[in-house]
Amino acid sequence: MSKRVAIAFTGPSNSGKTTLVEKIARVLIQERKVAIIKNDPKDKAEFDTEGKDSYKFSQTGAEVVVTSPTRTTYFSQREKTLDEIVEMIADFEILLVEGLKTLPLPRIAVFRNTMDESYFECSEAIAIDDTIDLSEYAVPDHIDILDLNDTMQIIGWIDAHAKNI
Repeated sequence: MSKRVAIAFTGPSNSGKTTLVEKIARVLIQERKVAIIKNDPKDKAEFDTEGKDSYKFSQTGAEVVVTSPTRTTYFSQREKTLDEIVEMIADFEILLVEGLKTLPLPRIAVFRNTMDESYFECSEAIAIDDTIDLSEYAVPDHIDILDLNDTMQIIGWIDAHAKNI
């Protein structure tokens, strides 16, 4: 099995986490197998359409897998640990995790307009744009500062800091 690494992204709602993960994945997917896990702490994500078979099946509470010629979708009614999810996906080289602050992964906090300093204690880097005035914040010395709009810089940081899993 080839080397597998993981990195996590965190930050307040509407900070640009999903956009950043999407931009990074589009670059990485050209040369590597990429997997993404997104945490949905408020249970807001919608994956299915009411009335369709997959919706009816998933409403039973069963673990449901829907296959088609182009994709396989897995609907689970049980919370999974990171290890269980990694085992399930198995075939990837880099895992991008959005959210899940409690996971012991290197973490990039994403901020626009304002920074929430409570994220500093669980982050190794911050990705910001020019809407943030760093002089207004006490960023700890151990936190790397990345340009939110420089995807290649962020990928370089990921390659240097991602955790083997």
